[in-house]
Amino acid sequence: MKKKRTTSGPSSRDLHQKVADARADLMDDARQDAVEKRRSHGMHTARERIDALVDDTSFREVGALVQPDRSSELSRDLIAPADGVVAGTGTLGGREACLLAQDFTVHGGSIGAVADRKMGRLLGRAVDRGLPMVMLLEGGGHRIQDGMNASHFAAASPVFRDLSRLSGWVPNVVAVMGQGFAGPTAYAALADFVVMLRGKSTMGIAGPALVKAGIGEEVSKEELGGAERQADERGIADLAVDTEVECFAAIRRFLSYLPQNASQPLPLQQCDDPVDRRDDRLFDLVPANQRRVYDMKKVVEIIADAQSVFELKPGYARNILTCFARLGGRPVGIFANQPLHKAGVLDAPACEKAAHFVALCDAFGLPLVSLIDIPGMAIGSAAEDTALGRRSGRLYFELGIATVPRVSVVLRKGYGGGYYAMGGGRAFDADAAYAWPTAEICAMSIEGAVDVAYKRDFMAAEDPTVARQAMVDRIRDQTGALGAAGGFGIDDVIDPRHTRQLLIETFDSCPPRRPDRSPPRVRPISPV
Repeated sequence: MKKKRTTSGPSSRDLHQKVADARADLMDDARQDAVEKRRSHGMHTARERIDALVDDTSFREVGALVQPDRSSELSRDLIAPADGVVAGTGTLGGREACLLAQDFTVHGGSIGAVADRKMGRLLGRAVDRGLPMVMLLEGGGHRIQDGMNASHFAAASPVFRDLSRLSGWVPNVVAVMGQGFAGPTAYAALADFVVMLRGKSTMGIAGPALVKAGIGEEVSKEELGGAERQADERGIADLAVDTEVECFAAIRRFLSYLPQNASQPLPLQQCDDPVDRRDDRLFDLVPANQRRVYDMKKVVEIIADAQSVFELKPGYARNILTCFARLGGRPVGIFANQPLHKAGVLDAPACEKAAHFVALCDAFGLPLVSLIDIPGMAIGSAAEDTALGRRSGRLYFELGIATVPRVSVVLRKGYGGGYYAMGGGRAFDADAAYAWPTAEICAMSIEGAVDVAYKRDFMAAEDPTVARQAMVDRIRDQTGALGAAGGFGIDDVIDPRHTRQLLIETFDSCPPRRPDRSPPRVRPISPV
């Protein structure tokens, strides 16, 4: 009689437990020293951040059990749980997204060779499945232990190619949650929405230590790349907030206006705000006196659905507003001159801010509303020093290739090249072009035109000041809204209170896209 063969190896339950133990060693509970250090700086861990962002229990991690590359002299004894990056998918407001968070407790959040492959797999999933990409970044770029080895670094990571493939296909969001010099800054450069934390986040090509070593400059991290500088002064970030809670709320709100990807319809919402709501405040809010200023954002908030306005880059290039909003529950993009700042002129930062916004809206199918009150383009040597002549071309370019519906409304001034750049009249084939009774539309400042073309005439008069003013008044009589409508440069002069209803009705009647009438080119070339 044969004896039964016995095995001394581990059982299935033993193997299962081994995996469970290895996974548990990665979690925050098993790394109390690292977690407490985060707490001492008022910061959260990578996994806590993901849990706070996504819908409850929806996160599904990939690559948690990876080990760092240990093939080089510098990395032979490296300990790096999950190789310093937490990656996976989860839902935000019920919609799936790809999520990645750098773990600052693992070698300062540096990106190792294996973590880079994890990131590449997640980016591929975002492209293939059409899922938004959200990155919560805090740390550096290449990990020194991996990067200072030619056998690793020479091939170069395909991450920037992969990030470029996301552009215009799925929303790409970056939150810089702390130190973000080098790699995180490069990732953020290719994102659609970048949010930073005041007093905690930094961005820049290199941090203070490398700057000092490289060029001898001593500078603090805040001065070099703090949140307020990068958001409000440089426009590198779209928003600076005070807390992580505000950061996650901003991410969720940004995504709420956009489809999952460019092939999907806009996310419409139920709207209790009446389509035909008429607000008498619009009469008094925009004064007929061209020299008086007002807050364009109040106009936007009155016209849009209640509580629906979400401003991007609110502290940067404040002479132009760029806002997501809803009209009858439909997401739209609104760009508008802001008379409170520089009288609403378009300078180089404003043109680039508006151009990027138009591209974002066009990529994801948001109709465009242009609210115009512009005295013209910035002029003078300071404007020319910014290469405005070329950088303004980006705004013309983006409006010229956009295929979403668009409506322009001239509230007051519509002067010169700025009127074109704001999409006024027939410049970019607006689906509707309107003016308020307070509109004044002409090729340039009336006073400037008189001084250029008629100076000899009024200087020869008995009283040059009176003669000059008479010429100004005569020309002004020809620039009003009725004249614009009389020549059919616009479709109608409208009651300001009727603006909301007309916008909603126009977008209701337009197809989501107009046919692309471009010639059979491979691609257009942006002027910037």
